Amino acid sequence: MRRTTVALLVAMLALEVGSGTAASAPPQQPSALPPAAEPLVLFTLTTIPDGWQSRVDLRPQLEIFSDGKAVKIPDAVAADRTPDVSPKRINGHVPPEVLTAALAETRSLTAVDLGVPRATDQGSQIIDYMSQPPNADVHLIVYAPQATDGLGAEQQANRKRFADLYKKLLDAFVQDN
Repeated sequence: MRRTTVALLVAMLALEVGSGTAASAPPQQPSALPPAAEPLVLFTLTTIPDGWQSRVDLRPQLEIFSDGKAVKIPDAVAADRTPDVSPKRINGHVPPEVLTAALAETRSLTAVDLGVPRATDQGSQIIDYMSQPPNADVHLIVYAPQATDGLGAEQQANRKRFADLYKKLLDAFVQDN
């Protein structure tokens, strides 16, 4: 009896699986449009503090979304914020003309040498641009932003451009009311 039951179960599963995979009809289209996609993160600006950090709760200082909305996290790297306290998040936006200029400058900075100074344990700053589609993402990083030891004049000028862009994006943030 047991063999018969098992054989019937196996046969039913084989028929079910076979019929499911053999179907060649196109999937039916939904009658309603899907909900609008959430805006995607376009830029993130992150500072990693000097020295070795045991913290794992560091956050970007600024996140800018594809619709221009932004979230500023002013205490993202504050030494006096304990790891068990969530950072403060301020909603706002960055004007479109600033984003357009920032995108051009970010892409321009991919072609220059930002150098790596001899200093160690001096932190870093990162600008990430996440394009849609992601085939043109840009990841810029400046190690030891305040250091100049071992850098040529051109590298120092390029690092100043990076710092100016970073500051421009932070300063362009407009808090929502």
